[in-house]
Amino acid sequence: MADGRTTDTETTGQLGGLSVTATAADGARVLTLAGEIDHHTADTLREALDVTGAPRPRLVIDMRQVTFMDSSGINILIAAYQAVTAAGGRLRLAGPTLPVLRTLQLVGIDTLIDCHPTLDDALAS
Repeated sequence: MADGRTTDTETTGQLGGLSVTATAADGARVLTLAGEIDHHTADTLREALDVTGAPRPRLVIDMRQVTFMDSSGINILIAAYQAVTAAGGRLRLAGPTLPVLRTLQLVGIDTLIDCHPTLDDALAS
């Protein structure tokens, strides 16, 4: 991400599992994830993706540091996509690692949610 575009940083997470850092950039809420997305860390991600009451939310999920994702993560992404689009917003994925991208492609999430190779690409779309 380019310098000077980030504000309002907030980090949540579970020790040894998944950390989520929320920032704002180019009018979007950027969630930077690090670690594994599985049934142990699902609630952390679900809470971070909650858009209840947000008009036309713009979310970008930076997945460059996600090392693993199971069906829990897939289900959360689908639910988040549905909630964001129902609110008139948009959801983008940025920089998924090769193992995570392969999972996204196997189940077809990459055809539902726009996946971009970099955070800047996702923010620009």
